[in-house]
Amino acid sequence: MTVRVLALVGSLRAGSHNRQLAEAAVKHAPGHVSVDIHEGLAEIPFYNEDIDVEGSVPAPAVALREAVSGADALLLVSPEYNGTIPAVLKNAIDWLSRPYGTGAITGKPVAVIGTAFGSYGGVWAQDEARKSAGVAGGAVLEEARLSVAESVTRFATTHPADDAEIATAVLEVLEQLATKANA
Repeated sequence: MTVRVLALVGSLRAGSHNRQLAEAAVKHAPGHVSVDIHEGLAEIPFYNEDIDVEGSVPAPAVALREAVSGADALLLVSPEYNGTIPAVLKNAIDWLSRPYGTGAITGKPVAVIGTAFGSYGGVWAQDEARKSAGVAGGAVLEEARLSVAESVTRFATTHPADDAEIATAVLEVLEQLATKANA
């Protein structure tokens, strides 16, 4: 059985190294895992209970919830913005946490990876993403980690998918997600 992993990328920038890291996950997924990158996080309005009303939930939020419901696991790919999680990724987690206790993220295995310009690879943001996803109800894999430092230098001429060390690390994270999803 194929484990379906949905990747949510916290950077909207066209040339994002985090988007490229998600692309590396697509390329290097083991045969029993498929990875899809969710498009459309930029179109989801900020979470507001007043618009989260059955029958009138904004279409991009419905699409996100349906995509996550159809996935076996989530891969959150987070850069670090001012020492924390990007708003677009936090907003997606907020939408997925509702309705409280039964949101699309509830019980879903979640791993967080990312890359950043700094020498720590965005670990603060990734820790915040793990915390937020866990509070929202996700089954966060604390041990499934990949923080790639100095992205601007490291990926200046090499796409993460073509970096052997990244390929191996992404494969390990996906194997951990698949194991948790099949448990």
